[in-house]
Amino acid sequence: MTVVACEIAKAFVEARRRGAAIVSYPGERPNSLEAAYEIQDCALEEWNREVGGWKVGKINPPLDGELGANRLVGPAFSDLIFEAAPKPKTFATFAGGFAAAEAEFMLRLAPRTGPLPNDNSEAMEWVDEIRIGIEIASSPYAQINADGPCVTVSDHGNNAGLLLGPVVPKEIWSALDEVEVRLDINGETAGRATTATMLDGPFGAVRFLLDNLASREIAPQKGWWVSSGAITGVHEVAPGDDVVASFDGLGDVSAKIA
Repeated sequence: MTVVACEIAKAFVEARRRGAAIVSYPGERPNSLEAAYEIQDCALEEWNREVGGWKVGKINPPLDGELGANRLVGPAFSDLIFEAAPKPKTFATFAGGFAAAEAEFMLRLAPRTGPLPNDNSEAMEWVDEIRIGIEIASSPYAQINADGPCVTVSDHGNNAGLLLGPVVPKEIWSALDEVEVRLDINGETAGRATTATMLDGPFGAVRFLLDNLASREIAPQKGWWVSSGAITGVHEVAPGDDVVASFDGLGDVSAKIA
């Protein structure tokens, strides 16, 4: 890992430790996913913090073609992964930075021996539980999304926590695309969709993550959660906002932004 990559990573890690905003990008912005993941890997080494899962996000056209990937990933730390409760879970976000909420299916990895899965049916065998949930995306750098996927990857994939809701029965895993999902902010609907709009869906996100980790020589761990991608979109939030993700027939999960 280069000195330049690790200096950028240290700046983001320090800002996250202090909960402080970064006004401008701390160095030269990466212009390739390879350079971006190098910064992310430096940050993981700098933290020495337990990873409890990974978020997977979409890279939109035309950048997907330019960068050679249609998704990106970032770490979710164990101490920022929470079980939902009747009372909304409060999530801290970065004042002066970026913050958003996303309704997502959360898939728990159960790695197998042998080749990585080649299709979604094989990927299903690498998962032992699915929950409904919310990803909180937040970064001390306010322009993280505006600056594009490589910048997003470079700061932990813009992840600041996962909320795990009720379990999805295994008998409907093959029909996740039929579940209508709605995300409300302060009682107003911010987005409504199904995973049919998400590339090749949640299990495709698992396959992408496994390939990405293999390329970085990171061994997948049993019990890691995969936040599989925003279903209704990436919805910006602010302190004081109430967020509710509703999954038709499966339940609701709610969060408070602080």
